[in-house]
Amino acid sequence: MQQVTLRKMTAAEYRAATDHREAESVRALSRVMPEEVARERVRSGTARFLPGGLDTAGHHLLTAENESGEAVGNAWVGPDPSQASATTAWLYDINVFPAYRRSGYGSAILAAVEALIAREGKTALGLSVVGDNDAAIALYRRSGYDVESMSMRKKI
Repeated sequence: MQQVTLRKMTAAEYRAATDHREAESVRALSRVMPEEVARERVRSGTARFLPGGLDTAGHHLLTAENESGEAVGNAWVGPDPSQASATTAWLYDINVFPAYRRSGYGSAILAAVEALIAREGKTALGLSVVGDNDAAIALYRRSGYDVESMSMRKKI
């Protein structure tokens, strides 16, 4: 298994990660709503969950580096938006850069995030995944995550 070290993102890394996350979110939401509505929803979500940007209290915006010091991906973890419990964290985003995909870095980043929140006294990590993201679903299942709820939609 690969090993990674997590560090706080730089301002430039934060901008790039935010642009990537927002573009992917708009892509997913545009399947069920007009693109401009999706874009506004995503922007307002970023403003709501990260009002202080990179320095938002309680949130970790992280770059993952491999043993050679190369940035291989990133993650955003913070308070669980659906729980009032201080012992639950939420994985808002995880991304392995294209050149490093299918090499075990997704599992390594996820394990490093789990270790980080465990050190902070958290006892659970939740997340949401788009239903057609088979690679992410497989990663989470391999890592021991269970489905707690499922939303479905049919276009008529």
